[in-house]
Amino acid sequence: MTEEAAVQPLVPFPQDRTCPYHPPAGYDPLRAARPLTRVRLYDDRAVWLVTGFSAARDLLGDPRLSANQDNEAFPSPTAGFKNRVRGRRLSLLGMDDPEHKALRRTVIPTFTAKRISALRPRIQEITDRLVEDIIAQGPPAELVSAFALPVSSQVMCLMLGVPYDDHEFFEEQSRRLLAGPTVEDTQRAGEQLDAYLGALIERKQREPGDGLLDELIHEPYARGDIRRDELTALAALLVVAGHETTTNMISLGAFTLIEHPERLAELRADPDLMPAAVEELLRFLSVAEGGMRVATQDIEYAGRTIRADDGVMMSTSLINRDPALHGTPDELDWHREDRHHLAFGFGIHQCLGQNLARAEIEIALRTLFDRLPGLKLAAPVSKIPFKPGTTLQGMIQLPVRW
Repeated sequence: MTEEAAVQPLVPFPQDRTCPYHPPAGYDPLRAARPLTRVRLYDDRAVWLVTGFSAARDLLGDPRLSANQDNEAFPSPTAGFKNRVRGRRLSLLGMDDPEHKALRRTVIPTFTAKRISALRPRIQEITDRLVEDIIAQGPPAELVSAFALPVSSQVMCLMLGVPYDDHEFFEEQSRRLLAGPTVEDTQRAGEQLDAYLGALIERKQREPGDGLLDELIHEPYARGDIRRDELTALAALLVVAGHETTTNMISLGAFTLIEHPERLAELRADPDLMPAAVEELLRFLSVAEGGMRVATQDIEYAGRTIRADDGVMMSTSLINRDPALHGTPDELDWHREDRHHLAFGFGIHQCLGQNLARAEIEIALRTLFDRLPGLKLAAPVSKIPFKPGTTLQGMIQLPVRW
């Protein structure tokens, strides 16, 4: 145990939520300690936790905080994460500038708002087909496997040029990579995903398609602007991040709307509220918790000193419910004027795919509740499983009827 943890007991981080759409009750002391406090990780290491909105923007934009996961002092929220990143940086997320900037520049054109807008009809087609299948099957249905996951997987395959016939394979490897029960399982998942992507890259070199991977292969990779290992690692990041976060937002968003019938009634009465509702759900749900950094120099902030090699983590769920920014932060309200949130991060590592994610969530939730106006839970809330705090937040299963 570290000296600090022995002198003063620290709140453990991360913790499981007791309600899938609220921060863990165990974080209540951290709310009072805004904007910056100390918490204890699984291995008793004491790290800084950022809980205030302004502090998060300031520190995420501070070049003295590094995202380099090769740094021995980089904080790990779980033993699984530590073993997952050992010798395997998560591409863009584990890099600092200028290396990060050079690689990010290669994929920015694919994620512009204009390009995503052009994809919306295809996203709508995918969503309509899945809802038709659910209706044809009849109630009850399990929405994670029948809707949220295939929406995000099919859109990701469309965007990247990955064969959807292989979706069960990469979905399984992604799950094991993020939450494998053992170190060996996690490492094996990474190896299998790398081997699959390596073979796919070779095939696309011979038989070009029209996805993002094809563009990367036949432009920056062909020019020598990125290495083969960088291309494979970037592809792995896009495959994993391309469907995991959006799957969780769609499933948890559906659950949350069902649990807030008065808000759902507003959306049905005024569909133009949906974009604002998506922004509020992103703030309210905060499915990606705990962004990580390590200090490379001493940093004075809010009367505290972050020392070089100190770990710094972001509690997105608390940052997005900072009462200094949001009135009634624990209420779901798309009429609020203070819509700012950090669900997609901030600074140089802000999520590239945020425009795509917004489009998917909006189309999926609107279509689901338009076509199934009587949608309700098919099991008591206490019996519906949701994910632990050590991974992305969301529903494991979502049984519904109509």
